[in-house]
Amino acid sequence: MNIVLFGPPGAGKGTQSRLLTESRGLPQLSTGDMLRAAIAAGTDLGKQSKVIMDRGDLVPDHIVIGIIAERLDHPDCAMGAVFDGFPRTIAQAEALDRLLESRGKKIDVVIELKVDDDVLLRRSENRVQEMQAAGEAPRADDTPETLRNRLEVYYANTAPLIAYYNYQGKLRTVDGMASIPEVTRAIATILDHAAA
Repeated sequence: MNIVLFGPPGAGKGTQSRLLTESRGLPQLSTGDMLRAAIAAGTDLGKQSKVIMDRGDLVPDHIVIGIIAERLDHPDCAMGAVFDGFPRTIAQAEALDRLLESRGKKIDVVIELKVDDDVLLRRSENRVQEMQAAGEAPRADDTPETLRNRLEVYYANTAPLIAYYNYQGKLRTVDGMASIPEVTRAIATILDHAAA
């Protein structure tokens, strides 16, 4: 089963993706993690991406799609995957549909985590304070200022995916403001229904 999780930055996509990996055995394909790994490795792709990500902007489609295409060919993706933070634009969604179709697969269900922007900003401020209190430096792309920019980018570029996937009949919405266990249960119910 191929699942897309989307919602604004900080909505809990990463947490829910990891829980799905544990409960369903599907690999989490987080373009953010893949790009951060390229940055940490100091690759040319990583250096280009770092400048873009530090501004809170989206990495160009050709870079992201190339990373996803390579990852989909790994054996652990044979039974499907959880797409976390991808696609982010209609063009990426269309490219992902083509990529999966070329492998005889498709997106089975899309789950939107609906959240309140003000709560997201407070969560980001709390994360920064907790990291600083623990003596850690917050990620440059995880500050409240960057989050505000990322939210603007999200609503301009990613929110149109709601209509795209709704038209395909694949969109389901979950209250991302609920507790983590409640969100997990809601997602499990959706996936069980889709698999039946």
